[in-house]
Amino acid sequence: MTPRDAAALPTDRTWQKASQLVRSSYKEGDLILFAPDWIDPVGRMNFGDLISLDMAARMDTARYGRIWEVSIRGAHAPETEGLIPAMVRELDDITVRFFDRPPAVVVTDIREHLAAAKVEGPARPTLELAEVGFAPHRCVQVVPPAKSSVRITFPQLALGGRLVGYVGLADVFTRRSPRGPGTLRVEINGREVAAATAGVNDGWVRFEAPTTPGPADVTFVASADDPQRLICFAAEARQ
Repeated sequence: MTPRDAAALPTDRTWQKASQLVRSSYKEGDLILFAPDWIDPVGRMNFGDLISLDMAARMDTARYGRIWEVSIRGAHAPETEGLIPAMVRELDDITVRFFDRPPAVVVTDIREHLAAAKVEGPARPTLELAEVGFAPHRCVQVVPPAKSSVRITFPQLALGGRLVGYVGLADVFTRRSPRGPGTLRVEINGREVAAATAGVNDGWVRFEAPTTPGPADVTFVASADDPQRLICFAAEARQ
């Protein structure tokens, strides 16, 4: 690897070369990541037309098999940890890596079934594009009453071998005061299989549970002690 000035920043010309390299082999649906994350605004200036809203607000990267990582200063995106690149190109102060791996097989995305969900509690869940941990996420959002809960049941949801999801507190302005966390419990056919607590500084918190393939009632129970906890969550049944 060519030695570099640790404070060096890529020129517009170098960004253009990186863009041309990616576009020469890009396929629709490829995921593009930037590292470190603070170069994301500049990255989107050069690659924004290749990044859909759903991709930017993704739950995680598991469903993406083809991944481009555009990085500077030797950084790596957390999502590529443990992956071996199929291609690496050094372009002055930018490194482009391409990864190709088997994507996760999604059986059901709960966000697509919210209209059929049964809700117990005074708050109604909505599908939102929300800020969680200073990042965009498309998620089911619900605001449970203080010291109470809301139950959201997806009847006869098709399951695979595992249920993977994330939860966090949306909206920096409401979560900073008060600072209490929100909790999400997951039940399958009335039995609790997972639980996660998201605090003010926790961002997008992952949870996972093994499941038996086939239809089942899946319930998400959102609760908080403090008022105005905008609890946002998403989950996928995967093979």
